[in-house]
Amino acid sequence: MTAPLIVAGVDVGGSLKGFHAVALKDGAYFKQFVSRDAAALAVWCAATGAACVGVDAPCRWSANGRARSAERELMAGKISCFATPTRAAAERHPSDYFRWMLNGAELFAQLESRYALFSGQRNTAMRPLCFETFPQAIACALAGTLVSAKRKRAIRRALLTRAGVDISQLSNIDKVDAALCALAAHHLALGSHKVYGEPTTGLIVVPRAALAIAG
Repeated sequence: MTAPLIVAGVDVGGSLKGFHAVALKDGAYFKQFVSRDAAALAVWCAATGAACVGVDAPCRWSANGRARSAERELMAGKISCFATPTRAAAERHPSDYFRWMLNGAELFAQLESRYALFSGQRNTAMRPLCFETFPQAIACALAGTLVSAKRKRAIRRALLTRAGVDISQLSNIDKVDAALCALAAHHLALGSHKVYGEPTTGLIVVPRAALAIAG
């Protein structure tokens, strides 16, 4: 009997919101977890048996203060996204604006004690994989076209439903986005994925798509 494929996705928020995680088993809704503690979230992913974990936060900082390669590629495909700063710039920002990125960096640090950061090759690491992803790019990939970020609540729920994911337990947009990240993890585990960027400044992974303008 083949073991079930369990994957997880994580939506990363600021100090108050924390982390929302959703796990899928064989592409169907499995369970969820909410915490402000990156270490607890990483333990939950491992205890759940997730083979791949997709995280909606930068896995690496900008080296020069400009948008990373993956972000430039998304923007070239007309998919709006944040430009990741250097870590020093994020830490010295006077407000909490970059707190979610700092939280994401902490989560990756915790995950990487158990998971190998995806480098573009699925079969080079013995450990399970973690990786960066982006819900808006996932939604566009699943739709096969550019979709509105302003109507994300309705569009993303519809796309999850179309993919066979039960959305009845996804009570807010954070859990919806976590489920989209988990769906990207499912596609990566199956090899049906698309990669933006290069490993040094971080890859962004989404399901393989029909986005002609994004290459």
